[in-house]
Amino acid sequence: MMSSLWRKKAITSSTSTQTGLKRIFGTWQLIAIGVGVTIGAGLFSLTGVASGLYAGPAIPLAFLIAAIAASFAGLCYAELAGMIPSGGSAYSYAYAALGEFVAWVIGWDLILEYTVSTAAVASSWSGYMTSFLKDWGIVIDPRLLHPPMTLVELPDGHMAHAWFNAPCLFILWLVTTMLTRGTKESSRMNGLIVGIKVCVLVGLVVACLPHIQMAHFHPFIPPNEGHYGEFGFSGVMRAAGMAFLAYIGFDIVSTAAHDTKNPQRSMPIAILGSQIICAIVYVVVSAVLVGVVDYHHFAHDPSPVATVMDVVNLPWLSLLIKGGICLGYVSVVYGLLMGQSRILMSMSQDGLLPAFFRRMHPKSHTPVPSHMLSFLASGLLACCLPIDILANMASIGTLTAFVIVCAGVIALRFTAPDAPRTFRLPGGPLLIPSLGIISCGSVMLSMSLITWGRLILWLAIGAIIYFTYSIRHSHLRADD
Repeated sequence: MMSSLWRKKAITSSTSTQTGLKRIFGTWQLIAIGVGVTIGAGLFSLTGVASGLYAGPAIPLAFLIAAIAASFAGLCYAELAGMIPSGGSAYSYAYAALGEFVAWVIGWDLILEYTVSTAAVASSWSGYMTSFLKDWGIVIDPRLLHPPMTLVELPDGHMAHAWFNAPCLFILWLVTTMLTRGTKESSRMNGLIVGIKVCVLVGLVVACLPHIQMAHFHPFIPPNEGHYGEFGFSGVMRAAGMAFLAYIGFDIVSTAAHDTKNPQRSMPIAILGSQIICAIVYVVVSAVLVGVVDYHHFAHDPSPVATVMDVVNLPWLSLLIKGGICLGYVSVVYGLLMGQSRILMSMSQDGLLPAFFRRMHPKSHTPVPSHMLSFLASGLLACCLPIDILANMASIGTLTAFVIVCAGVIALRFTAPDAPRTFRLPGGPLLIPSLGIISCGSVMLSMSLITWGRLILWLAIGAIIYFTYSIRHSHLRADD
């Protein structure tokens, strides 16, 4: 049995695997997916929490650190995406480079990453939609806006415990419906929404520039308050760890190989292009937000852009921007739910998960069962857990994937040096992957013990499933 843990899939640059998916994506559609997913909850929600609790005015520095660490991983993704264009993303790369058990670990980790990220985005959208509706005079019962047992104030002034976060279910249902109707139609809608989101960000920056107060940037890195991660440079690092939720976008691009016309060419370009665009956007917009509002006010604010627009006090523009953000979140959830279904399909095609997950609808050619299961799992988490817990769980899952992808590049440079690569990392087989492992590993070490505990528990559950089901049903075992 031990030898079977390290069996590897053959490396192939072909994408001829019959999945039933239609190849409709080009380079620009992939960039739209990457930008659409990356510019989401990380910018519109976590900017406030990360600055108010950890980094203070240095939140742009935290996003820059996260962008640099993610860039090393992004380059590694680009090489492997052109070499092994598979919808399994890091899971498929690990299967070819490091063996079946490592592939299972990262696949199981990606399931956690995508599910929790989707829940965090839906939870953040709930806050913005509530603020948008309030501007129109529509007030939702606060007991339907927070996780269970959260203490909330009712309109009559009494305090009560919340029931669950109900609005987040609507956006999850809406996007799941889009995806089950067909990839081509939903891709066109996603491209339109990403364009609207970019216009919203430009309007936000232009409106806020006259209201920036330089005093809000002093001190740029607030002194540590006596505990690791509470401001100081350790706080910047902890904020950078949380910010990795923002950089899941290029991982999702790599899951679209079986939906892409020419993945060997398009995917490396889309991964690197979307990463550069989003890094610039995050640094600029986060600096604008903490320049307009003192970071102390963001400590427990799930919708910092809405808070900033209230300070700017342009009601008509505030409505447009809040409405645009609410619409823009659709592209984030779209990419996450699509990526989740492709991971489940890839693991199912290898026999590590039941055939249920690769079952296709005869008309729409989409994996409807996978989409529905993703909707139920992410909906349950979004309704019941606060966004800071969800964000940290998603970030450590993302970082784990990045570390394994970097290790996979090193392994394949030595075990398959002559395999065709449409994009090759500069600097040899060790420099950039090693920097990726070190930088992502350092950010992981800055995260809390309870976040590590949740990850270890999830991986332990996955190990039980692997040794009781997956190892016996692996298609590689049947081939052997």
